[in-house]
Amino acid sequence: MPRFTYVAKDANGKPITETTEANDQEGLIEKLQAQGYFIVSVQELRAQLPKTAAAKKAQESATPAPKKTGTFTHTNIVLEDLLIFARQLATMLEAGVTLLRSLDVIVSQVESKNFSEILNEVRRDVEQGASLSAALAKHPKVFNQFWVSLIEVGEASGTMPLVLEKLAFYMEQQEAFNSTIISAIIYPAILFAVACGAIAFFAFFVGPKFETIFQSFGVKLPMITVILLVVFKFVKTKLLFLVGGGFGIFTLIKKFISTPHGQLQFEKFLFAMPGFGRMFKLIVVERFASQMSILIDSGVPILYALDITQRLVSNKTCEIIVGDIKEGVREGELLVGPMQKSDFFPPMAIQMIMVGEETGELSKMLKHVSAFYQRQVETFMKRFATMVEPIMLVFMGAVIGVIVLAMFLPMFNITQLGRGGG
Repeated sequence: MPRFTYVAKDANGKPITETTEANDQEGLIEKLQAQGYFIVSVQELRAQLPKTAAAKKAQESATPAPKKTGTFTHTNIVLEDLLIFARQLATMLEAGVTLLRSLDVIVSQVESKNFSEILNEVRRDVEQGASLSAALAKHPKVFNQFWVSLIEVGEASGTMPLVLEKLAFYMEQQEAFNSTIISAIIYPAILFAVACGAIAFFAFFVGPKFETIFQSFGVKLPMITVILLVVFKFVKTKLLFLVGGGFGIFTLIKKFISTPHGQLQFEKFLFAMPGFGRMFKLIVVERFASQMSILIDSGVPILYALDITQRLVSNKTCEIIVGDIKEGVREGELLVGPMQKSDFFPPMAIQMIMVGEETGELSKMLKHVSAFYQRQVETFMKRFATMVEPIMLVFMGAVIGVIVLAMFLPMFNITQLGRGGG
């Protein structure tokens, strides 16, 4: 009967390396999974033969490093790469494929050059006995604490495929949510850029030619034309100063915002904006609720979930509040107590979380909170885009119309001079 050596983890995440006999590799995997083990690798032990040159070569190539099939389509790591990784790994582990074999297949198909290099390092660490979570933790720029913590829970509970599916679903939801916000902003931004481009074109090319014509005829210019020509001349002669000044102001503001105090002041300004302030706050609340829901639903202890969310919420104001909530929970309070004191979370969110804590359905209620505020923000952004598009079109038409009027109005005076001269 063939002999196999396997590396697996029990329900507590403890690594186990043993050698046993089995009819075949598939049967051994099914047997170990039935015992609640998470399979890392399974290898058949071959009979020892004299180490000829051919045998040595075969031994060296027994566990070759995975090779990429085809060419890379891009270099950087994008969200789609992480989504495909999570989905593929979940599917193969669910089908009973070992972790090392799954990583081999994924590495051979990955389309990002940088991601391929990172996954090769992850595979190498796993092959040397490290857990997948520990291997991923070595690359925090790609796999943040959210990833690592969920993978740790999956390894410890033996529910890795389920955790990976939840992780992929969360990323897809967040990407769709972010795309809705970006789509609502991008079209008005394009119209504004076109209007600025039109002004620059008239300032650098059209304005000077018209000014030369007006001077040669010696006509008296309307006030609107005089003002516009002065503006064009200022833009043309002071362009480098304007660009440099704008860049300097932007750099100073960015440097100020990078400090804790500056970030808090900037967020205070955003939250105080009419209309938009509430939406900015709801986006932060949605991110908090969605991260907490998937962490708790995956089995992460609530204090650890709050600690992870505090580091990943990407908002200094909410980060401080989550820290206070964490301290309150550590002292035996419920979530809603510190949340109410913070005066940051909307009453509806507090009420739903209170119901979730009372009924033991906290993760479910957090999902409802996240979905509710996602819909609110998406509706607001769609309405914003619907209102702003015609406003920007009118603005662009007014700008170009004023320029055209200012440039061609003196032509009537020139025409009248020509008629008078005749």
